[in-house]
Amino acid sequence: MERQQQITTWLAARFPGRAFSLAPASADASFRRYFRVTFDDGATRVVMDAPPANEDCRPWLHVQQLFQAAGAHVPQVIAQDLERGFLLLSDLGNATYLQALDADNAVPLYADAIQALVAIQRASRPGALPDYDRALLRRELDLFPQWYLGKHLGLALGDAEQRALEDAFARILATNLGEPKVFVHRDYHSRNLMRIAPDAGGNPGVIDFQDAVYGPISYDMVSLLKDAYIEWDEDLALDWLVRYWEQARKAGLPIAGDFGVFFRDYEWMGVQRHLKVLGIFARLWHRDGKDGYLKDMPLVARYLRKACERYSELSPLRKILDKVEDKVTVLGYTMDAASLGGRRE
Repeated sequence: MERQQQITTWLAARFPGRAFSLAPASADASFRRYFRVTFDDGATRVVMDAPPANEDCRPWLHVQQLFQAAGAHVPQVIAQDLERGFLLLSDLGNATYLQALDADNAVPLYADAIQALVAIQRASRPGALPDYDRALLRRELDLFPQWYLGKHLGLALGDAEQRALEDAFARILATNLGEPKVFVHRDYHSRNLMRIAPDAGGNPGVIDFQDAVYGPISYDMVSLLKDAYIEWDEDLALDWLVRYWEQARKAGLPIAGDFGVFFRDYEWMGVQRHLKVLGIFARLWHRDGKDGYLKDMPLVARYLRKACERYSELSPLRKILDKVEDKVTVLGYTMDAASLGGRRE
């Protein structure tokens, strides 16, 4: 409540004599919160509350400028107080893709998302964003054994399994690092894309981009099509991936000329992301007490298993996933409930 009162005081000073109300808009997996400001004339704005002790607004502002220059529909910055961690932003509405998607609009909305992603990637240049380098990719992979296997499932790997996991990680990293590099949003999915009214700009509104990096070109398409929060038929997802690949080539992006090569990169990038996401979702529960992501673990685990079954080089990792399933059977959980079985200590 103290932060909310500070926001109210900040806004009152900025808009003297203008009545407004403040209501929670959303929160994310970090310490950031969002409030919707509604003025007496019906106009709305959004305040990002990023406590300086936990969050830094400057990366968000930097990426906002890069993506805006690329033509992406991102929130406009109206006012800022970096010392206190407040940003006043234009309001992109409250309809995420996840909330708005249905059988009738999925194809055009995803066409818009792909077009926006290609525009962002066309603006890519080295040095503008942190590199998605080996160290960062590896730190993300390590979340899987630490938080998902160890903390969440209580599963200890033997020496041979540890070596097998290390071998799998080395293969995954080699493939990821072999991809051409572009700007990577890093969470380009249905919860971070907003459906925008036709008279208010263009789809999608793009949010939550502060962790953007310069890295593998397939990454954001993995986020979009192997979304942790919504599952698409594989044939439809493949059609969207082909359409992206064709647009990327026409745009002159540094993408593989052979779709088969790109598809393999995409699949292996997905393995890296899904190992990371399982670890993050487990950490959000066990460390931060946020249980809202537990229900999404089974879908992420299915994506991971399908890729490991498709490529023989990933069989050591598949065997570890087999052990996870055996562990779950011993505990008496069904497979889909497996990811929900941990206790926060």
